[in-house]
Amino acid sequence: MLRFLTAGESHGPALTTIVEGMPAGVPVTEEAINTQLARRQVGFGRGGRMVIERDVARVLSGIRFGRTLGSPIALLIENRDWPNWTVRMQQFGTPDDPVAAVTTPRPGHADLAGMVKYRTSDLRDILERASARETTMRVAAGAIARALLTALDITVFSHVLAIGPVTASPELSDLLALQAAAEASDLRCADAVAAAAMREQIRAAQEAGDTLGGIVQVIVTGLPVGIGSHVHYDRKLDGRLAGALMSIPAIKGVEVGVGFAAARLTGAQMHDALYPAPDAITRHTNHAGGLEGGISNGEPLVLQVAMKPIPTLTRPLPSLDVATGAAVQAHAERSDVCAVPAAGVVAEAMVALVLASSMLEQYSADTLEGLRASILDSQQNLQALFTKQGPGSIVP
Repeated sequence: MLRFLTAGESHGPALTTIVEGMPAGVPVTEEAINTQLARRQVGFGRGGRMVIERDVARVLSGIRFGRTLGSPIALLIENRDWPNWTVRMQQFGTPDDPVAAVTTPRPGHADLAGMVKYRTSDLRDILERASARETTMRVAAGAIARALLTALDITVFSHVLAIGPVTASPELSDLLALQAAAEASDLRCADAVAAAAMREQIRAAQEAGDTLGGIVQVIVTGLPVGIGSHVHYDRKLDGRLAGALMSIPAIKGVEVGVGFAAARLTGAQMHDALYPAPDAITRHTNHAGGLEGGISNGEPLVLQVAMKPIPTLTRPLPSLDVATGAAVQAHAERSDVCAVPAAGVVAEAMVALVLASSMLEQYSADTLEGLRASILDSQQNLQALFTKQGPGSIVP
């Protein structure tokens, strides 16, 4: 199976990740990795940090001549802002001048709970790692996973459905056009009218010193039938995807298919009816979002991901100084007004990592060539399963 770890602080020297379990022979380019990193940094409503950082990954191991070796892949991204933080974030010794501790937690952030858990009097010990800057390496690792999925003709993309009170109504019938329209938008929103209203909401929030959240939709095409399993809770694909997406900072909800709307429908309205077709089975709807019983069913995988407003406000909420107990305003770090478009890119990366791992679990192979052969054999067996044995019947 594929797995990855990240390391690094928001204002430390660098961020790193190690991706283990990639088969040999997968084509990977620097451009493919850095394109995903650049996508994460754009979007109307992003803050000043995006002006400073221009993330470029340095490959340290696991790739030779543009192809994976089957060994662990190590990536490093330097923080360009590090020279301004060397005293406050130095790893050893003590600074010549005292460094003021951060003692005013932000409501909605890991600050306070992390301080209590790790018994520190300086919230910077928590906030540096709890920062969404860590997602840079998730996107880098996800680019490696995406390279494998691309080689298997599986596509992962996202678009923004809502920001604050504004909800988009994009045309969903043509997924290629939807993807292109989203990528052409500075909000990654395929509905131009809604995007204009979203920008006004972001401007208003910025003027008020406030922040905005929203909803992104992740869509996957080309995923074969049978990925995941119904037999144990930790093998259900929907459970794995939900867990991975909920691990992204500021994500508070995940839906599969129509999600919570399913609770308000009848069974006849909700479930995707099956219809016979030559050597296949078809559906006219995809309310299940491509997943049934924890297993992919061959339809496009559709997920909605809800992001809360960022907890760092330029007009901070009431808090307290944990050193003195006095009522104060919360700590303020340089931050974004709205990072929903970037959250979509991070969500794509996490989905790609889960799907690449699940594909390798289903079709175990040490090389891309072996993986393709295993998938082809499985698809041929599946096709043989649906052979007509009589009028209108499809049986093994």
